[in-house]
Amino acid sequence: MMALNKAIDPLLPSGLGELLGELYPGSRLLDAKPLRPDSAGEANEAKGRTAKAAGYGLPVALRLVDASGHEVNLVWRTAAPNDFGHDRRSDRAQELLLAFDSFGRIPAHVAALDVGAILQSGRLASLHQAGEFYLLTAYAPGEPYAADLRRVARAGVAHARDVDRARALARYLVELHAIAGARPAAYRRAIRDLVGHGEGIFGVIDSYPADVPAAPPARLAAIERRCVEWRWRLRARETRLRRTHGDFHPFTILFSGANELTVLDASRGCEGDPADDVAALALNYVFFALEQRTGWRDGLGVLWRAFWAEYLEGSRDEELCAVIAPFLAWRGLVMASPVFYPDLAGEARDRLLGLVEEALDTDRFDPAAAERMFS
Repeated sequence: MMALNKAIDPLLPSGLGELLGELYPGSRLLDAKPLRPDSAGEANEAKGRTAKAAGYGLPVALRLVDASGHEVNLVWRTAAPNDFGHDRRSDRAQELLLAFDSFGRIPAHVAALDVGAILQSGRLASLHQAGEFYLLTAYAPGEPYAADLRRVARAGVAHARDVDRARALARYLVELHAIAGARPAAYRRAIRDLVGHGEGIFGVIDSYPADVPAAPPARLAAIERRCVEWRWRLRARETRLRRTHGDFHPFTILFSGANELTVLDASRGCEGDPADDVAALALNYVFFALEQRTGWRDGLGVLWRAFWAEYLEGSRDEELCAVIAPFLAWRGLVMASPVFYPDLAGEARDRLLGLVEEALDTDRFDPAAAERMFS
């Protein structure tokens, strides 16, 4: 194991010496120097206006001498948090893992020797032999809320417990959204991801085959263009940044016992616009009635109205209906996708996308628009 001289670089983790000792037995670290984003040989004044001021990483040049006296030059890299999609720890892990997986595919590229994580102790956990990652969570008993919605759709009647649950979910979101975000750039990222992420509007639209009934490419392209316009209408509303769930729909909501609520699979950094969570759940009241139209008036329509009323009263969010359109579009595109719901009839898909289009074409969404779908 190589002992690091903290006088060379006090910021290097202690585990780096162990790693270098394994890769180059008997070696000794001679020097460590941070590399600037613009490491061209000219003096700064010679670079003029082409001088690069920022980069995505924090590289340090390492100069070693191995056991045979030969000099070895390496670069130690860590990722820096920034607002270019690297603000979350998971983003930075993805950046370094992708680099390790990709560098060897490019001719004349420097070799990637190892990748891993810095532990709190300063030791390193190498991941160069790792495969897929895993997550272990606790188990929560209960039944997905989707079972409630299917039952109400079939029966055509919402009972008192069903209304209580819809209102309870609205109150849960009111409490969840009461915590404001502290970093305005997180809101712009949330809106950017809404439209451009692989799980967002662009990615979902790309999953549609060209021959989906009621969803031809021209219709999807028009919806996409409207969503891009909405991004520019929303991206500066940073004051709306709140704690969110990020994937709040009937398959991530469990009820057990006496209306005991558990939620699963919080996503996307749990920061964004409250309209995300509201749209994700609310549109399901419409979706589950699309092929059970008799299940709307006294059933799912009752829950739709109760949910909206409870949330709007509790949150006092007067802007909600003015910003929710692209979130409704995202969730509507997921529900209309043959990848996620392959058995959805073309007529139901057409009505769902029609609601999306109506929302995108108005300055303020009117929840009564759903009522007109079933009149």
